[in-house]
Amino acid sequence: MKFNIEDDNSAQAKAVLMQVFAALEEKGYDPIVQMVGYFISGDPSYITSHNNARALIHKLDRDELLSELLRFYIDAHEGQ
Repeated sequence: MKFNIEDDNSAQAKAVLMQVFAALEEKGYDPIVQMVGYFISGDPSYITSHNNARALIHKLDRDELLSELLRFYIDAHEGQ
């Protein structure tokens, strides 16, 4: 089976991830732990509502957000 994700939302996914990360950090949470919890479970309570972060993260599917994270990681570590 081939899994296909549209690449059109890459810039939007990046913006959402950065805004959610900042909101979690501002509220004193560990953004990595909270976001991993959200990605694994899909439970929105891992994401603060501060600065509308919870609503923002719901604009995109988790697979789109994970795709952007993986793309960024691979691009940053290519050739190492």
